[in-house]
Amino acid sequence: MINSSDFDVIIIGGSYAGLSAAMALGRSLRKVLVIDSGKPCNRFTSHSHNFITQDGAVPSEISKTAKDQVLKYDTVQFLDGVAVEARKKEKGFEIEIDSGERFNSKKLIISTGVRDVFPDIKGFEECWGKTVIHCPYCHGYEFKEAKTAIMTNADSTFHLASLVKNLTHKLTIIRFGNTEFSKEQLSKLKQHSISVLEKEIVEIEHNKGKISALIFDDGTKEEFDALYAGIPFEQTSHIPFSLGCELTETGHIQTDFTQKTNVKGVFACGDCTSPMRSVAFAVAAGNITGAMVNHQLAEEEF
Repeated sequence: MINSSDFDVIIIGGSYAGLSAAMALGRSLRKVLVIDSGKPCNRFTSHSHNFITQDGAVPSEISKTAKDQVLKYDTVQFLDGVAVEARKKEKGFEIEIDSGERFNSKKLIISTGVRDVFPDIKGFEECWGKTVIHCPYCHGYEFKEAKTAIMTNADSTFHLASLVKNLTHKLTIIRFGNTEFSKEQLSKLKQHSISVLEKEIVEIEHNKGKISALIFDDGTKEEFDALYAGIPFEQTSHIPFSLGCELTETGHIQTDFTQKTNVKGVFACGDCTSPMRSVAFAVAAGNITGAMVNHQLAEEEF
């Protein structure tokens, strides 16, 4: 049970970035309420990598450890729920959750992540985060020298291919969408012995998320071990929009180097603000955000 309705800071989103911000604020004795729906962006993946001291750990276990450590700070409280409305007030914000309860804060941190929009490909969701992957830094080492496909638009594919070819030489590009490669791009791919299939994937054969083959629209299929997929995303929460937060061209919440948005008193961090989707980045961004929010509060109070 939450023992107050008024806080220095409310954090919407209690995954890695939100908890990291909460720890920085808790250590400065700020009254903090973390509101979390329990659906982190990386809940589909089995293991987290490229995060020093936690390489290969289960994401949910990292979250549990983080939450346990953060809640040792007496001024931090955690609420399981969904923030449905945020209202700007004369001095701060009013946040309403799905139960109808309302809480007030001087500052607001948005760390709600993003929601991936899966293509209409049978088996895609079941393999997402396991053998259908998005990042060579998060997953690439586990598929070194594996037979690998890349499915995204031309510009993203070209960039991704340059990274993945260092991990495996068994690399094939599969067209996704209507974007065409330039002659220069096709020449570069051929130079590195990267083939291009003029087909679309309609189904992924798998065993509990482990790819065995890709089935194409012409009825043929080919065995693969991994598939990099660049798919669209959307902001998980409508609250940034209702408050008037500006977005970048890529659809992320626009922040400055202190994680401030264009809305006074509103900060944002984590996957909702950057294409650098990793636990390590989220933790770092959250730590900076917590410090900057505390700095702003301190200046206003001093």
